[in-house]
Amino acid sequence: MKPGDELLFLALGGSGEIGMNVNLYGCEGKWIMVDLGMTFADPAYPGVELVLPDLAFIEERRDDLLAVVLTHGHEDHIGAIPYLAQDLGVPLYATPFTAGLIAEKLKEEGLTQDVEVRLIDIGGSARIGPFDVRFVPLAHSIPEGNALLISTPRGKVFHTGDWKLDEFPQLGDPADAAALTRVGDEGILALVCDSTNVFQQEASGSEEEVRQGLDAVIGAAEGRVLVTTFASNAARLSTLGKVAQDTGRQVCVAGRSLDRILRVARSVGYLLDFPETVDFDEAMQLPRRDVMIIATGGQGEGRAALARIAFGQHKLALSEGDLVVFSSKQIPGNEIAIGRIQNELAARGIDMITDRQANVHVSGHPGRPELAAMYGWIRPEIIVPVHGEMRHMVEHKRFAMGLGVPRGIVQKNGDLVRLSPGGPEKLGEERVGRLILDGDVILAADGTTMNERRKLSALGVISVAVALDGSDRLKGKVQLGLQGIPVEEDREEFLEEACAAAAAAARKNPGNEAKLREDIRLAVRRCAAEWTGKKPIVDVLVVRV
Repeated sequence: MKPGDELLFLALGGSGEIGMNVNLYGCEGKWIMVDLGMTFADPAYPGVELVLPDLAFIEERRDDLLAVVLTHGHEDHIGAIPYLAQDLGVPLYATPFTAGLIAEKLKEEGLTQDVEVRLIDIGGSARIGPFDVRFVPLAHSIPEGNALLISTPRGKVFHTGDWKLDEFPQLGDPADAAALTRVGDEGILALVCDSTNVFQQEASGSEEEVRQGLDAVIGAAEGRVLVTTFASNAARLSTLGKVAQDTGRQVCVAGRSLDRILRVARSVGYLLDFPETVDFDEAMQLPRRDVMIIATGGQGEGRAALARIAFGQHKLALSEGDLVVFSSKQIPGNEIAIGRIQNELAARGIDMITDRQANVHVSGHPGRPELAAMYGWIRPEIIVPVHGEMRHMVEHKRFAMGLGVPRGIVQKNGDLVRLSPGGPEKLGEERVGRLILDGDVILAADGTTMNERRKLSALGVISVAVALDGSDRLKGKVQLGLQGIPVEEDREEFLEEACAAAAAAARKNPGNEAKLREDIRLAVRRCAAEWTGKKPIVDVLVVRV
């Protein structure tokens, strides 16, 4: 697929899901990529933490790819850069704060000299082949959230990235109604827009309201207070710094990702008024009423600071009467992990407040009133919902067209869409998928390794070793090893019967080792199924003596 005299759109991630955003625009034979994000693994990927997009479509056409343009610095928009950008071999375009976060990631992976990052001023622009890209500031929960005004010979696209409307942002100076109206005056072919909160009837709310809510909650607390939030929510960090001053508490920060965000933010001129922090030892010596801990781990991450504090595995400690404030939204799928930590805190008499009890969090994504306002300012001919599950995007199209947007399309990852001329029109489906970062190796998410690991975790494994002489006669006893097989109380009896089944099978096919191995495998698995109702993986080792 080589784009001709047309404007194409293709999502490789972030459409039909929330996270892992990767979007391609094609025109006059060339492509640009908007964002290169990842997502966090769920229990379907045992032993894996990060899931990456499969970029096979554009890697096969890398000679036609001109650049990767980044809207902002959240992990679901930049997190795959250290693992995939080098192979693309094109420059990255980002504003200073986002560029700083990317630089830290590249440094950690030893790729500073291998990936070019081109700095764009706030509100700046870049000419990239047939694409003229202008960064338009919008409020979000991280500094320098940007929409992109992408001008091409075949029309203009306003790609919002993640955004919200906030009259009182803690960081940055987002575009206002007049600025966005001027963008609309230029004539916008397509609005490619965040769908996350399309079902939310009210506007997302201001960060200033969160400050007031946190002031009330933390001001009333008598013991230590721990606040957990997304590390990348630098606007919330700014708010928490002010809340600490409002309530007379000193700040202790727990979590490497929080340290990184603070460091990068200060390096480009943000959070310069954030209070000086105290270390863990000093925090534990301060009067309980005088300290506020800001910690990672609000989504239940097992290795994050909050989990380690909750289970007594950290230098920082909480006790009965202390307070934990969850200043973040619970991401669907994390309920069990979060509940595990909250149950442990509750058992220890530690109080908790979430956004259900008090106004301690607002979303960084637009509710319906904000979406309606954006349609009115931008006045697009086409609505293209992204950044949402299918139910979000279907509703987003319906909502936008109900408010007067003339045309729309609901696409998913892999749908190749022509926006102009005559669009929107789905032209076909291209290859998409998921990769996993397993240790230091990138693999297919549904490849052999992960499929085997799923079976191991669900079924268990039996290892069988048999010794045969030169005439294929069984020598000695069959040896069995069990892992994850539910025979605790009957282990010895099961081993005896399974060994007998393996020995009997080993005597059946002398001279045909492949058939002998398979007979042993099936005999042991059949025995396990009779005892447990499960069919475990059976691995057979034949030793010649």
